[in-house]
Amino acid sequence: MPSLKSIRKRISSVKSTQKITRAMKMVAGAKLNKAQQRITELRPYAVKVQEVLWQITRDAVAASAAEAAAAAGTGAEGEAGAFAGREGAAHPLLVTRPERRVLLLVLTSDRGLCGAFNTNINKRAEREWKSRTEAGQEVQLAIIGRKGRDYFNRRNAPVLEYLPGVWDKLSLETAQAVGAKILAPFNKGEIDAIYVVYNEFKSAITQTVVVEKLLPAGGAAQEQADAGDHASPGAAAEFLYEPDKGALLERLVPMYVDISILRALYESMASELGAKLTAMDAANKNAKEMIDTLTLEYNKARQAAITKELMEIIGGSEALKE
Repeated sequence: MPSLKSIRKRISSVKSTQKITRAMKMVAGAKLNKAQQRITELRPYAVKVQEVLWQITRDAVAASAAEAAAAAGTGAEGEAGAFAGREGAAHPLLVTRPERRVLLLVLTSDRGLCGAFNTNINKRAEREWKSRTEAGQEVQLAIIGRKGRDYFNRRNAPVLEYLPGVWDKLSLETAQAVGAKILAPFNKGEIDAIYVVYNEFKSAITQTVVVEKLLPAGGAAQEQADAGDHASPGAAAEFLYEPDKGALLERLVPMYVDISILRALYESMASELGAKLTAMDAANKNAKEMIDTLTLEYNKARQAAITKELMEIIGGSEALKE
């Protein structure tokens, strides 16, 4: 049986750890409330930007098709082509290409102690990388978070870009900086499509790993609309655009990219905090159970020691009587 001193030392050690986990749980809870508020504010805005982008793209393609059909009867093919360009149907971030070269933007955290948060993302991204590679695609990774960087470096993954410091000060400017980094190879034609792998926040207990298409923006917006995730009564309404769709797309497409990245970052941050809150709560409960078990063990050892001393005293007393 362990000595009383060693048991007391273990109890003291567990209590010290419990203080740390309790403090981390409180901090995670406070930060999670703020992150949830930001997501609540950002989600409707991001959804509406996506809906408008899909609507304009659909209208532009439909109008171009109508003009082309009319031109076929009048011999005005050149006018139809001019209309398509004027309406912005061929915006470089909207043009869908055959997906031969794909970039995965993987969002992980810089720190641990958040349960299976990073493990789930890394394994999902690894499956996506390997399945696309087996399908003949050239896959590269852009990674946010040290946990993702370390994981894929150990597997000799084709990491195109590691983006440090993103979680230090999360803001729209941060999302724009991330967007600029991943847009560079896309605009040069080195990448055909960009997907984001992140944890979508459901609750403090539940986070879902999703692989969401970011670019080309037109295809990504249409996929979301077809899935019905962001449908709304106004999605099918007819709109008048001033000055025209092309000018609006020039501003809307970069905004869509930045807002989509910002939303994914906030979703990931809230998911990490939720996972950390759950993990620290479980750690607190385990620490309490361990303290109770060690306290019971200490009391038993102390009782045994006292009983032994009493037996020795009684035995000595009996020996003196004899």
